[in-house]
Amino acid sequence: MTSPAASGGVQLRSPVGVALVAATVLASMLGFLDAYMINVAIPAIGKSLHADLVSLQWVLTGYLLTVASLLLLAGALADHFGRRRVLMVGLGLMLVASVVCATAPSVAVLITARVLQGAGGALVVPSSLALLNGTLRPQDRARGIGIWAGLATISSTVGPYGGGWLVDHASWRYVFLLNIPLVAAALWALRTVPESGGDRPLSLDVVGALLAVVGLGGLIYALTSGPSGWTSPKVLTAGVVGVACLAALTPIERHRRLPMLQTSLFRSRQFDAINIATVLFYGALAAASYLVVLQCELRLGYSATQAGAALIPESIVFLLVSPFVGGLATRIGTRWPMAIGIVIVAIGFVSLSGAQPGQSYVRAVLPGALLWGLGIGLAVTPLTAGVLAAVDDTDLGEASAINDAASRVGGVVLVALIPVLLSAGASNNLAQPLHDHYRTAMLFMAGLSAIAAVITVLFVSRRTAIAAPPVATALPRVHSCALPEPAASV
Repeated sequence: MTSPAASGGVQLRSPVGVALVAATVLASMLGFLDAYMINVAIPAIGKSLHADLVSLQWVLTGYLLTVASLLLLAGALADHFGRRRVLMVGLGLMLVASVVCATAPSVAVLITARVLQGAGGALVVPSSLALLNGTLRPQDRARGIGIWAGLATISSTVGPYGGGWLVDHASWRYVFLLNIPLVAAALWALRTVPESGGDRPLSLDVVGALLAVVGLGGLIYALTSGPSGWTSPKVLTAGVVGVACLAALTPIERHRRLPMLQTSLFRSRQFDAINIATVLFYGALAAASYLVVLQCELRLGYSATQAGAALIPESIVFLLVSPFVGGLATRIGTRWPMAIGIVIVAIGFVSLSGAQPGQSYVRAVLPGALLWGLGIGLAVTPLTAGVLAAVDDTDLGEASAINDAASRVGGVVLVALIPVLLSAGASNNLAQPLHDHYRTAMLFMAGLSAIAAVITVLFVSRRTAIAAPPVATALPRVHSCALPEPAASV
């Protein structure tokens, strides 16, 4: 199969180029909305389906788990079968799963549909961005990626606000129904987009994929169910099996002919260090976003719309700061902008940990949100540049995919850890656990971020060449989970 790149590529300003950007932006929007817009709907889902805390956690982590586990495998499928074809299959899966989610009569059906939705998301995430990069002609790629990044960031900013509005004025089910027009529009735009890729031999690492799925699944099950009884045989077995599978993943992958995970990249100390920092930092971002949404809705008295709007200043500051950081990192290196940015985020978490009922929005949330936005604006570009500068040019795509997977693994593990941090036990109501332990949980996220900053200072080179990032890392994967405009004073 001949790729567009082989024939010179598609012009950005052509009708096909416009359709390509539209399709990939819509696909990225779907991935974000299904991962994080659901946060604002969790309290409403719990009331509607009479779901306990463990079930609600699986509504969140079921999607995140399957995306994180299958991401690298999905990239191999896209390279073999064609990125456009795999993207369309993934969109179809997400469409079917979204309809089932919206009509789910029970929380068990909802969780099952979320897992299916995650499988579709795993197909959509790598194939959409690879399609954009592989289809545009070389001289248009940077501009196309910039347009995609800007539009995708705007969608991630307004998404939680829109989700909260739907919860308040219609039903949590409409949050999933919102996917239907987005999928339909993306599929329509793809009609004129040529196929890309499909010329690589199929190299499915089934063993590696199974180890990743079972390992992460077992660990997440143990963390999610553990607060109800850590000595339960099911919890203990799941935890032991999960940890064993994850521990075996790298040694087994090292001896496979066509591994899912290119272990030779981990010979670089900087590559290892930045990926560990990514797990900690992006995991803390995902968990802190969820905690802030819960605190806003269940303790501060915000509506779902207001909770979805609470962190919009964070996103605005990020958009203002991030365009200037690349030049700064070019002059002084990646280490200090990345480390200082992560520390600023940690300080933002400390500020947000003090949000309590009776405080105005300006006192409770706004200072922490502004610090959060400034910190990620400083940290994200150097982090991306640093991880790519640690490998050879021939390995940029693989390094990007591994770093993306690291961010997602951090997110799913830390979100699953929230009931443990809140000491929620078998409680079906998070209001009291939040009252008792919200501050501790947020300080824990600040601590993880501080550790990520220390790792950065110790192991990231003082001067790192700034490489143009592949599309998979052009945006922060989990820079926030709830954004929109300031809520009213409580």
